[in-house]
Amino acid sequence: MKLLSKRSIVALAIIIIIATVAVARFVRRENADELVTEVQPARGAIRAVISTTGDVAPQNRLELKPPIGGRVDEILVREGDKVKVGQTLAWLSSTDRAALLDAARSQGPEAVKYWSDVYKPTPLISPIDGDVIVRAVEPGQTVTATTPVLVLSDRLIVNAQVDETDVGRVKVGQQAVVSLDAYPDVKVPARVDHISYESKVVNNVTIYEVDILPKEVPDVFRSGMSALVEIVETSKDNVLCVPLEAVRRTKSGGVVLLSRGNGKRPVDHKVVLGVSDDKNVEIVSGLTADDRVVISSVKKKVSKGASAGRNPLMPARH
Repeated sequence: MKLLSKRSIVALAIIIIIATVAVARFVRRENADELVTEVQPARGAIRAVISTTGDVAPQNRLELKPPIGGRVDEILVREGDKVKVGQTLAWLSSTDRAALLDAARSQGPEAVKYWSDVYKPTPLISPIDGDVIVRAVEPGQTVTATTPVLVLSDRLIVNAQVDETDVGRVKVGQQAVVSLDAYPDVKVPARVDHISYESKVVNNVTIYEVDILPKEVPDVFRSGMSALVEIVETSKDNVLCVPLEAVRRTKSGGVVLLSRGNGKRPVDHKVVLGVSDDKNVEIVSGLTADDRVVISSVKKKVSKGASAGRNPLMPARH
């Protein structure tokens, strides 16, 4: 057998390449449907938000401990009550007074009344305006000077945890919306009140704690509840916008496929982009509400009996 000439080998190689490309294009066309839709820019609201989680907590948590050791005679408040500075929250007997009254009870009610008037109980006074969030003891319980009797909170906030990659977008005063895991339908307007200066590492992620202050604390708020927080970075109303998938971002700006109608091929058209959220992007200039933008996407499908990754030049096995 004569050896093939060099020219014949090159021609054969070209034929094989052309056949391979043709088969590959045929397979791609067979296994992919191009979905083409047209949309018109529409006016609406766009909100760029930073979503994170947190928990309800007192901004300032104050434990009230008795000035003396002894016994709790009476507690005048319960959890959830609002208190004022200077308000008496509980009455306590010192150890000596409690022992004296116990001894007087064996002598009758007149002795108890006498010693109760002579040896006055000690009041527990609220040092702040706030809410009672913990009632730690009950009347009759013995306490020491280190035992918390009540826990007060000046106000309940949401302590949000913001990733270090997002904290640069957070500013004091930004608006926010809080929803609780326990009450997902309750949306609480709030604002950013404070951004911590020191980071923490949680599950190997560096985070910063951000205080989210509700405009009004609803009755359903409880310390320790988990919350979802959306911090509004940017908000615009009545702006012209298109779906995100309609825009290609390039070094020189945004580009959309502009429909020319009458079966004509759509053309690339430059636009100036503004803010965006997870669905839409603002069109600052370059489009009007009467334009039509083409969104082209490919929906892949697998031929019946075909397996992914099969070489189109190999025969199918049966």
